[in-house]
Amino acid sequence: MVNLKNKPAHHPLAEYVERLQEGGSLLPDNPQNVLEVVGILKSYGVVLDAYSKNLIYIAEHQFLVFFPFFKYFNGEISFQKLLRHWWHNRINFEYAEYCMKSMMWHGGGGLDTYLDTQEFQDRAQAVIAAKFNNNPLMLGINQMFPDFLTEQLRVSAYYSGLGQFWRVMADIFLSLSDRYDRGEIKTIPEVVDYIKAGLVADASKPITYKVKIRDKVYEIIPESIGLTFLADTAVPYVEAVFFRGTPFSGTVSYNAQAYQVPPDQARFQYGALYADPLPIGSAGIPPTLLMQDMRHYLPEYLHEVYRRSLRGEDDLLVQICMTFQKSMFCVTTAAILGLMPHPVDSQDPSEQNANRVYLEKWMNRLQTSQLEVVNK
Repeated sequence: MVNLKNKPAHHPLAEYVERLQEGGSLLPDNPQNVLEVVGILKSYGVVLDAYSKNLIYIAEHQFLVFFPFFKYFNGEISFQKLLRHWWHNRINFEYAEYCMKSMMWHGGGGLDTYLDTQEFQDRAQAVIAAKFNNNPLMLGINQMFPDFLTEQLRVSAYYSGLGQFWRVMADIFLSLSDRYDRGEIKTIPEVVDYIKAGLVADASKPITYKVKIRDKVYEIIPESIGLTFLADTAVPYVEAVFFRGTPFSGTVSYNAQAYQVPPDQARFQYGALYADPLPIGSAGIPPTLLMQDMRHYLPEYLHEVYRRSLRGEDDLLVQICMTFQKSMFCVTTAAILGLMPHPVDSQDPSEQNANRVYLEKWMNRLQTSQLEVVNK
């Protein structure tokens, strides 16, 4: 362990810097937090499994379809399923698309860079030519507006990229729950270590995207491009969804003269780590959809905690959101520790200092987050 007892605390969140330098977590370690975090990640893992499958289905089977009425059906269409869809007795895949759009809008990482290259343009044009081979109208539109259909394929690439990222995360969260059920996970640091190990194990997993048109397969993101899970989907996702996010309609004014929305995207602080859970349940708040999905898959031990709360199940979605925020600080801890420039237990003073500078940069961004709230 690194001895920091005599080190002056200059940073406003120095407590958390020191906690991380000692291999701890942003979330306090106690049995209640372990139960809540693992329980909510079990539910989240089930939902992410469904989100992942649907995003990949849309990317591979609904690309360049302008009115994809049945995109949420994963190719299994029936009247009974249509009724459940209209009645909203289903997974809210709209939230997955909200995350995808946020990720695409904020950009970052190799996927964002690749989609602006000439190689992607050439591959996109080959797909467009094959898709609309017998459609002179669409080929004419493509010639008049050459970026229109290409942009649709950029969106499809993000559908696929986020779907592949969530596929990995769903497996990590579900296996974490299984280990907890077997008594192998008992502390928050063990939760963080397990998530970090999963991220590191899949860090270099290739991110690829190909589609089939008639009998021919077209590679839109070939493996040779070198896009990988951690650098090109995980890090941009954390940046876009955990930190920046997008302002929710009805909670802030979009009027530029009101100055409630920063003019610079890099200054956005609407992500999962900053959000006030209280609006959850209100119309137009996208995370409400996620909380509604997770409520159906809560482990009984976690559901019982909510039932015993002050309001019982009357504010269930808010309680789920608060627990979910705790779990996201654990995932963030895993990402921070996994990207640390030097080993956490390094005894080299220069490496310790470099780690501290790195951690303080993270804490600078978390000063206005809900970090202090989840630690109370």
